Amino acid sequence: MSAPASVHETPLLTRRAIAGDTPEVLTDIYQDGANIVIWQRKLADELSVAAVHLLDAKPTLQTSLVLTPKSAFSSIHDALGKTTAAAALSEDIAQLVDMFCCLFDLKRVGLRLTALDRAMCPRFHVDKVPCRLVTTYHGIATEWLPHENVDRTKLGAGNGGKSDEQSGLFQQLNHIHQLHKGEVALLKGESWEGNEGAGLVHRSPSLTQKTPQPNTVCESRLLLTLDFN
Repeated sequence: MSAPASVHETPLLTRRAIAGDTPEVLTDIYQDGANIVIWQRKLADELSVAAVHLLDAKPTLQTSLVLTPKSAFSSIHDALGKTTAAAALSEDIAQLVDMFCCLFDLKRVGLRLTALDRAMCPRFHVDKVPCRLVTTYHGIATEWLPHENVDRTKLGAGNGGKSDEQSGLFQQLNHIHQLHKGEVALLKGESWEGNEGAGLVHRSPSLTQKTPQPNTVCESRLLLTLDFN
């Protein structure tokens, strides 16, 4: 007698987003079913203003650093210029570095702080990393797709030269989710053990999709990412 077909079927991967309004939610990244965890923090006015000042002063900022929790503040402050705005951002980023290192038992992290006037990664993709922290200090933030709404055969060359919206990667525009400015997200990648084939699918937003507000830097983002190093 042949075995039931279900014995030979590959189990359907299920993944979900987890969100909360306290930083403790970030520990949920260790849940097997999570491939994005979002700390829904509201960015303090001081940090919003500091980000605008930094973009005014350094509109082409491209900072890449390898940091330890102990060196983070001084290294970031030196890189940004020792202004009041730089101090506020450096302190916040140093706290995120410390949290990231503590959460994953890391001695150091790779940091990128980038001013963007165009989408850095405009196509939906997955990261070949264990986990990445992302947060946007100014401008519109990262877009992502729930696992169950993605046809992964349409990623990369599978798109057949068509846009994300036309390739069949997802079926409805309302399947696209978006982080908010100030939110801190952990994106589980393809290199996380047990997450192969389920890395979070995400992309940079188009910076022309929304009308800039008065008294803000036009069509720009200030994006921070932290990675294992």
